[in-house]
Amino acid sequence: MSDIAGLKRTPLFDAHMQLGARMVDFAGWEMPIQYEGISAEHEAVRTSAGVFDVSHMGEVEFTGPGTLDYLQNLITNDVSSINDNQMLYTFMCYPDGGVVDDIIVYRRKDDSYMAIINASNIDKDIAWMREQAGPYDVDIKDRSDDLSLIALQGPNAHEILGELVDVDLNSISFFNFSEDVKCSGRPCMVSRSGYTGEDGFEICLSNDDAPFVWSKLIDAGADKGLKPCGLGARDTLRFEANLPLYGNELSASITPLEAGFGMFVKLDKGDFIGRDALVKQKEEGLTRKIVGFEMIENGIPRHGYDILSDGKVIGFVTTGYNSPTLKKNIGLAMVDVEHSALGSEIDVQIRRKILQAKVIKRRFYTKSYKK
Repeated sequence: MSDIAGLKRTPLFDAHMQLGARMVDFAGWEMPIQYEGISAEHEAVRTSAGVFDVSHMGEVEFTGPGTLDYLQNLITNDVSSINDNQMLYTFMCYPDGGVVDDIIVYRRKDDSYMAIINASNIDKDIAWMREQAGPYDVDIKDRSDDLSLIALQGPNAHEILGELVDVDLNSISFFNFSEDVKCSGRPCMVSRSGYTGEDGFEICLSNDDAPFVWSKLIDAGADKGLKPCGLGARDTLRFEANLPLYGNELSASITPLEAGFGMFVKLDKGDFIGRDALVKQKEEGLTRKIVGFEMIENGIPRHGYDILSDGKVIGFVTTGYNSPTLKKNIGLAMVDVEHSALGSEIDVQIRRKILQAKVIKRRFYTKSYKK
């Protein structure tokens, strides 16, 4: 769906308007940035539950006898390591090691997989995926316009969703999914992961069923602290949990190793796109890396601000906020490796002021996933 201004709308647009959402342009989509307010929504996810419309995300299906070999070449992680109904976080890289996108791969069965891709990258990703299909017997189908996605996150998410589905959610462990679920009688796929640092679920379903299921979730959570949440809280939550955002901590010019996510790059699994460059980068050593930092002087760092040392630019802020949970001004930044040690003093240029900060652990918030 699209409005007269050319922005696309998810099937939940009317529901957002009824809930008083403040809408913004995000990657060409008219999406809720907040309802009650970012801090209140953030707090709800940390202490009770929040529900997010993430239907702007893309979904791609891969089928055919060559699918496994195709995916092994396409992505950095080892897709052969997962079984049916399991998920895998991974990267697609360019030959130079830069990131095309970070994605989640779902294994349905040996020759059938699905991937969730970032909304801002859908057209680019699918073009890239199809370009790499040449020698493989694989069929690639873009389902992004056919499916909606709702994320339910927080300590009470299990209880809320459990009232509506016909399966025992304890049977769906972390980074697993089930396609044979009815939610308030509507067929859907339920996965268990999340982008907030809390236990939670993703509900993938038809566009036609999305508004009905959304309303049922809102009703079921009314007495359990559930709040509808926008993209603002989604970003502050993922940031505290040290989860990357494409365009910030990951990009065509930032490799997974520089971003600190080498655990999702399996250099020993065999060849894949970008492997040679990443092997070389690992062998030669990183010249820059992403670190966490805390402001010593009062100021809120923002994406793109310069990081300095002795007046020289040594990097840039990838994400920065006043953390709603920690009540501190903290951030993530790409810096020259010689300034990356814990405790290193750095400066952040915030508008016309140069303010002191120090490098700290990136684990701002301890994740509360159910294993």
